[in-house]
Amino acid sequence: MKTLKKTCGNMATQIGIAAIAGIVFGLIVGEWASNLQFIGDLFIRLIQMSIVPLVMASVIFATGSMTGTGVGKMAFRTFKWMLSFAIIAAVLAVALSILINPGGGQVFTGEIDSSLQKEAAQQSKGWQETIVGFVSTNIFEAMSSGSMVPVIVFALLFGMALNRHVQKTENRLLVDFFDQAQQVVLITIRLVMYIAPIGVFALLASLAGDVGFAVVTTALKYLGATLIGVIILTLLFVIVVSVRTGLNPWKLPRKLAEQTTVAITTTSSAVTFPTVLKNTVEKVGVSKRCADFALSIGLTMGSYGAVLNYTIAIMFLAQAGNVDLSAGQIIMGMGLAILLNMGTITVPGGFPVVALFLASALNLPIEAVGLLIAVDWFSGIFRTFLNVNGDTLVAMLVANASDEIDRDVYAETGKKAAMA
Repeated sequence: MKTLKKTCGNMATQIGIAAIAGIVFGLIVGEWASNLQFIGDLFIRLIQMSIVPLVMASVIFATGSMTGTGVGKMAFRTFKWMLSFAIIAAVLAVALSILINPGGGQVFTGEIDSSLQKEAAQQSKGWQETIVGFVSTNIFEAMSSGSMVPVIVFALLFGMALNRHVQKTENRLLVDFFDQAQQVVLITIRLVMYIAPIGVFALLASLAGDVGFAVVTTALKYLGATLIGVIILTLLFVIVVSVRTGLNPWKLPRKLAEQTTVAITTTSSAVTFPTVLKNTVEKVGVSKRCADFALSIGLTMGSYGAVLNYTIAIMFLAQAGNVDLSAGQIIMGMGLAILLNMGTITVPGGFPVVALFLASALNLPIEAVGLLIAVDWFSGIFRTFLNVNGDTLVAMLVANASDEIDRDVYAETGKKAAMA
């Protein structure tokens, strides 16, 4: 097992080196680096193709294997913490935007891609339609399109039905099947992760060659507000977890290092999910059933960094266009940010559509969205960092309530820690 730890540590180092090398290479060769984009896209697709079966198997196994009132209690705790932190993120975003005024004095020119505007218009649904969309009429269609919320809703219902079946018949064959399926998918993803340094190098080389770093100055205050918000929320998470669990917070940075490296180099919560799932169990000590449930739900509904970023984007667009938002509009914007967080899975490239949807829904200047799109990779680093690590910390809070954190694993003492 020491070899496994060493391999994981080396992988994080290799990804970090590949990220730096990719940026330097892209800056040197310029636009030619865009020829490497297909390699990065291939890496992302190899991970994404396994996410739906992994999430479905994880939720069904976690729900189906629970006893008594475990499902309801765990679901309540998970949603309670996720919604609480999402609301805090939205409120903090508004406060920081008023204080820093990130959109003030911005000058925007150029046109937005018409295809993005059409896609954003298709997302402009009422809240009733959005909620109805959480349930699919065809689960296979939802799986094929990657619509994660309908998949999770189906998996929860299927898991609860399976739970009742097991209690009636004491036949765990199907539960064991989903357990094994989850393990096989995880092994598949770990095999793909061997090429992660190559994929990250290609992604960042293409990006650096295309836009360079000069673009950052166009929305520096916007990025600064997002970064400050991420730091404050991360500290809040750590304080709440330390107080509630009594665990040493100084051990967290090393335990979260590997998933943080994957998160900030891929800017994708979905791609980072397998690493988060592994680390939360093996390094943090959260029980497998708690991790399976809380992290799978958190993948689509626990994107605190996204809520923070979306709300700051709303305030940025209003300030850039000299639009005075009423208190009602601000609350509506916060609600939309939280709802969008609940209805989408965080993958690279999704922000432009979200930003255009928010701009059109609140009658904000669409032209200013170009400034946000230009620096989206950088803001993506910040929000993905908080998304993935926030999910692990919420899983710790959920597990702590039912005494399902192995403190020996967390403290790295005894035989259990050596096996992790």
